Amino acid sequence: MAYEAKNFEGLLGTAGFSDTLLKNHFTLYQGYVANVNKLIGLEKTPPGTPEYAELKRRFGWEFNGMRLHELYFWSMVKGGKPLDGKSKLAEKVAEDFGSLDEWEKDFRATGAMRGIGWVLLVYDLHAKKTFNIWVNEHDVGHLAGAEPLLVMDVFEHAYMTDYGLKKADYIDAFFKAIDWESVAQRYGTCAGCECEECK
Repeated sequence: MAYEAKNFEGLLGTAGFSDTLLKNHFTLYQGYVANVNKLIGLEKTPPGTPEYAELKRRFGWEFNGMRLHELYFWSMVKGGKPLDGKSKLAEKVAEDFGSLDEWEKDFRATGAMRGIGWVLLVYDLHAKKTFNIWVNEHDVGHLAGAEPLLVMDVFEHAYMTDYGLKKADYIDAFFKAIDWESVAQRYGTCAGCECEECK
């Protein structure tokens, strides 16, 4: 079964993101999808060979690059959709971080760290707790058993075309474009919630 690249062109025209930046980013994402399919096609490489080992190692990089980009683009919507402060997601995040403001400070500070990678708000399915985490190079830093709810790309390709080295300005633009409705639905699915706001 081949993976197909999703169409995120509905994000074109999002305030704070030039169409050039977004189109380049979509092309990069499509490359991850293509590489996942290439690696799947090479599954019959003989075990025990250096080629086999490298293909196995590379698969996590390409697959997570594909999936994290999808979650990143799904985390945004043109015009943004605000977080309902009384939603189950807002209540959970406030409970775990002390307040929504403290969560946002932590998420922004994680994104502003030096380095390339991703910032994720994740939900630990076992402890029923939310965390902000740094994922380094797609395949380094994930928490086993934790589902991504909100994903922000902080590789240079996500912002340098529009913001140069001003990562904080990019983070501001990202926050204005967050689709909290989509994030809340992912939380509802992970938490097993059946209420209307989570469906």
